[in-house]
This record gives sequence, C-alpha cells and structure tokens, in this order.
Amino acid sequence: MRKKIAIIGDRFMLPEVFREKIEKACGGNLDIRTLEAAWPDKPMEFGNAALGLDKVKEYFGDPDEVVNFIGDAEIFVTQLAPLSETMMQRLPTLKLVAVSRGGPINIDMAAAKAHGITVVNVPGRNASAVAEFTIGAILAETRLIRVGHEALRKGEWRGDLYRADRTGRELNEMTVGVIGYGNIGTKVVRLLRAFGCRILVTDPYVQLSAEDRNAGVELVALDELLSRSDVITLHPRVTEETRGLINKDTIARMKPGVIFINTARGPLVDYDALYNALVSGHIGSAMLETFAVEPVPADWPLLQLPNVTLTPHIAGASVRTVTFAAEQAAEEVRRFIAGLPPVNPC
Repeated sequence: MRKKIAIIGDRFMLPEVFREKIEKACGGNLDIRTLEAAWPDKPMEFGNAALGLDKVKEYFGDPDEVVNFIGDAEIFVTQLAPLSETMMQRLPTLKLVAVSRGGPINIDMAAAKAHGITVVNVPGRNASAVAEFTIGAILAETRLIRVGHEALRKGEWRGDLYRADRTGRELNEMTVGVIGYGNIGTKVVRLLRAFGCRILVTDPYVQLSAEDRNAGVELVALDELLSRSDVITLHPRVTEETRGLINKDTIARMKPGVIFINTARGPLVDYDALYNALVSGHIGSAMLETFAVEPVPADWPLLQLPNVTLTPHIAGASVRTVTFAAEQAAEEVRRFIAGLPPVNPC
C-alpha cells in the first residue's frame, strides 16, 4: 500500500526539496502531495487562543486549510504549519509529523502524545549557518566594518578610523565570552579558535570537549565571563532560567565598552536595559539579529542608535540549512516506513 505523505513547505524550506530528499531516501510506492506557504514573504503568527492555537508558540498557516491539505495522510512533513489538539482530532490517520526545525514549537506536543502521533525534529539544522554568521557579526563590530560602510553610503570618507584612538581591535588580542555551549556555541568556539583569541564559555549543563580544553578554552561562571570578556555572544536556548538573562544587573557586570552579539533569541535580552547601556557607552556596540517583537516596529529606539548593527533574523538562513534539514526529515520518514525508531523524537 502506498504511503500517503503531505508536505507543507514554504519559500525557505522548499516543498520540492522535501519531496526530492524523501523520494531519494524512500524510493517509490509513495503518494506525496505538496503545498508551498508564503513565509517568509508574509510574517508568521504566534499562539492564538481564538483559533485554538494557544499551545502553539509560532506558526504559519490557517488551521482549516492545513487540516484539509493533510487529509488522510499518515505522514506530515513541515516547517511552520500548526498542529493543535482540535486539528489532530480531525486527522485520525496521522501517525508521524516531521518538523524541519530545531524545536517543534508549531506543534501541541501534549496533544500529539495523547493522539499517539510521533513528532520528530531536526536539532542543530542551522548550527553551522548561525555560527558562521556570528563570526561575521563579531568581525563587523571589532573591525568597524559597519561604521565604515555607513559613512561611505552617506558620501563620507572616514579616514579618521585609521587613528589609533578610533580604530578597531584584532580578535587575537581580545577575550570572547560565549554563553551557551550547545550545537551552535560549540561551532562558534571552534571557529573562534582560529583567530587566536582567549575564549571563555559559560554553560552550567555541559563540559568542554577535550579538543577545546587542549586549545585553552576556559569554562567559567557567568559572572567571570561578564567581567573578563571584550566580546560577549549569546547561544543558549530560551528557558525560564535564561529568559531576560541579559538585563540591567548582568549588563552592569560587563566590562565597559564590551561588544555584545545576539544571534540567538530575542527573549534572552531586556532590550530597554540594552538600549540604556548602548546610549551610555557601557556597551560599546552591539550586533542584534533577533528581537523580542518581530518584525521590529519602525519607531523602535534601537534602530536610531549609531553603535548598533541590525539584521532581520536571518542568521540561520542558508542553502545548506534547507538541504540538511530536508535530508534529516527524509531519514526520519524512511525509518518510520521501515518500522525503525526515530533518530530525533520530541
């Protein structure tokens, strides 16, 4: 009997890439249907009690349209489409949901368990992309790339940036603090080692790899990292423990003039406290890739500061992220069809 697979991709995680990887992994005898959602050209939504999606953190797609599309499929592959309790009640044949994200935050996981639906995800799918982006962000701030670029765009030749009292610093003379040593943090550390900088890591739940220890990377408490680091870059997950981790108190413990990088998640930061520190100069400059509210309001005060680089949450976006995530999802589909346990169950 042909396995029925419903795929909802979007304009990043292309449905045809999912199909290609699944067909390559599983061979024939598949009944696959695909749908392309309009994200990221249109913004995603967040938990909505009125639609019965209050247990879904972020998603893209109308619940009725998603249910109608999945129909009698046994396997559903997606990135952003929501699945709530009431939606699952209408999908009695659904047995596997493969979410091509680091976490299944568009799925009501308690409901999935209650309905006997296996949910799998792709942890670390964009770890390499975010790590590379982070290094670029650090270099943009330490070597004044943003400052020089913005001046030239305005027709101003900033020759004064060659002055000893205004020029940037090299990473090989700096201490970089990495908060969070998971899939992304470990890759950031590995890339940083090539620059010869001193590297501090804080993460209460992990130990350094032997390779990093031998390279001189130090595992320290958060307070020590804050006080010693010339550059601080965030890479923890958002939990109750880490929400608002960067706040008035932790900023006060940072070295004056520190460079701050956030390519992780917006809720990790108190942006009012960050704004005040950037205005006062206690934080010398910042590169911000994620925000508490996305898209950011046009009148957001941080958009007006000259010592901030901002990008629209694109660190994890790369062609390799697309293909890698689709390959991992396809492998989970293959294992399900073959009766094997999942690699990354949620």
